[in-house]
Amino acid sequence: DDLGILFKSEPNLNFKVIVDKSTVPVGTSDRVRDAIKKHAPNFDFDVCSNPEFLREGIAVEDFMKPERVIVGTSNDKTKKVMEQLYEPFVRTGNPVYFMDEKSAEMTKYAANSFIAMKISFMNEIARLCELTGAQVDNVRLGIGSDSRIGKRYLFPGIGYGGSCFPKDVHALVNTANENKYDFKILKSVIDVNYEQVKHFFKKISKHYNGDLKSKHFAMWGLAFKPNTDDVREAPAHYLIKLLLEAGATVNAYDPEANQTTKAVLGDVIQYAETSDETLINADALIVVTEWKEFRNPDFGVIKKSLKAPVIFDGRNLYDLDKLNDLKFTYYSIGRTDIINK
Repeated sequence: DDLGILFKSEPNLNFKVIVDKSTVPVGTSDRVRDAIKKHAPNFDFDVCSNPEFLREGIAVEDFMKPERVIVGTSNDKTKKVMEQLYEPFVRTGNPVYFMDEKSAEMTKYAANSFIAMKISFMNEIARLCELTGAQVDNVRLGIGSDSRIGKRYLFPGIGYGGSCFPKDVHALVNTANENKYDFKILKSVIDVNYEQVKHFFKKISKHYNGDLKSKHFAMWGLAFKPNTDDVREAPAHYLIKLLLEAGATVNAYDPEANQTTKAVLGDVIQYAETSDETLINADALIVVTEWKEFRNPDFGVIKKSLKAPVIFDGRNLYDLDKLNDLKFTYYSIGRTDIINK
């Protein structure tokens, strides 16, 4: 509406393109166009969909070196403007795909939902590996070498989070519902992701025979993924809730997300200044986010600081044989549990 009022007040402006970079429901470009036309029916403008594909933590690099650019427009003048706009960023040959607006809007939802589906699929495979004795790391390597599948997003864990995948999967399911279509696969993706944190929690609870009262845990990682302080839909927060409800306490450390977590959860847990600080007098270590600094810890310090050498690894960071040789009890995702008494 505001743009429509502006264009009405400046009728002599040249052709303008309104670019929608947000992830929006299919049909948004049409609705924006109609809203502007309501105020400025004779103004020369267009609305195009140009969804961003930026990953948190490396967004600038993704913007400067896009893998591909999606532009939704049915207007030749808009296409020319967008071609000129992106020409400096795609000199290495990365494609710019032009399509209609609704297809561009759908593309962003479909891309994120497909990645979420891969994550949930691998978490299901991991759980089946635990039941059959297969090792998910080997399965991941085996299927990831198939060019039809690819190697990315095949690492099992305790579920996806953040501002994109949960929101976009739900939004696509909602679009399907509005069009009276039952999107069964995506509903399962949501269910699997929700259950994955509970599955990991059950590993912790089972180790202590279902009694977590007065147990104190060190937790490494609070952000939904490394290289960000974003804790929206973070699996760590759901896991903390389950631990607290069971009577446990938590001392957590994240290189970036201590304050953002405190803003959401308050003082229901402790916040450490270093990863080693969390370990003091803890019954076990829980690894939730795969920060680089957590990948090669001093296991001697961990063993000395914990009440018992027990690690629950939600991101499969550590080598099974190494942890067994060091006499740790070690639980991970989709791999053999290492039990040392």
